[in-house]
Amino acid sequence: MNTIVVTGGAGFIGSHLTEAYLQEGWRVVVVDDFSCGTEENLAAVWDAPQLFVERVDIRDGEALRAVFRKYRPTAVNHHAAQKSVADSVVRPLLDQDINGKGFLQVLLAAIDVGVKQIVYASSGGALSKVIEGDERSREDDPPQLISPYAVHKFAGEQYLAMYAAQGGYRYTVMRYANVYGPRQVADGECGVVPIFVDNILAGRPSTLMTYPDMPRGCSRDYVYVGDVVRANLMATAHPLNTVINIGTGEETYILDIYEMLAELFHSDQAIHIVGPRAGDIRRSVLCADRAKQLLGWTPEVDWTTGLQRLKDSLNG
Repeated sequence: MNTIVVTGGAGFIGSHLTEAYLQEGWRVVVVDDFSCGTEENLAAVWDAPQLFVERVDIRDGEALRAVFRKYRPTAVNHHAAQKSVADSVVRPLLDQDINGKGFLQVLLAAIDVGVKQIVYASSGGALSKVIEGDERSREDDPPQLISPYAVHKFAGEQYLAMYAAQGGYRYTVMRYANVYGPRQVADGECGVVPIFVDNILAGRPSTLMTYPDMPRGCSRDYVYVGDVVRANLMATAHPLNTVINIGTGEETYILDIYEMLAELFHSDQAIHIVGPRAGDIRRSVLCADRAKQLLGWTPEVDWTTGLQRLKDSLNG
């Protein structure tokens, strides 16, 4: 039986991946320090005989190597991260420590035991180019790199490619659009959907942070977590040794999201407009043609379906 290590496997995306890999017949080793991930996220599979959970901080190289030598995985899916662009601007050294040093520790531990394939979660939003008109950001476009988060994620991509060129493993870099869905927590830039939901359910007003010439907020490409999981499974089965965008190619303004959620939850709570945050990219929309061409992946879940699934998950 093949073994895969899923770093951050108790988190939002990682827990969905853990369930999916188990369903695919993998032995799954979750490496998570549970600073963000929770046991509750893994409740449905906690007693699965092929699931093993190791409470390890990825910055602890010695502990990490011990885990890899214990289980001898053939594959790694790396989702452990400091995930907030805004926090990376305020605490760049912490971001470097987790997204830079932490990933390098994972990579070296994987090389140490001869891992054959690696999936690396990167950011299509933070690494987006400056787009104009109906453009979409492509994988080969020069990224803006205007936040420490973007710099460190991009550096991780380069480390991954550099060591792969020396032989020993294949890889796929997954540059995500903004992912949303069940289990996402209301913190960080990537949590705009759950932040709005939490505020609506609590009867609190929300805040829209944007530029003066963008009254409906910054725009983003949003993709449902189930579509992201499907892309990961495809990339694990067929590693590409390249970067692929995972997004819908649809530009959605943040105020559009709030209005959809307000209608879904029958809310008339106000939203207040303030200035932008440092490090915020104005517009980010991805072209996912490469994912379609190389993996056969296209998004399947639209906003109506995705938000309804999110609402249903909150109702148990």
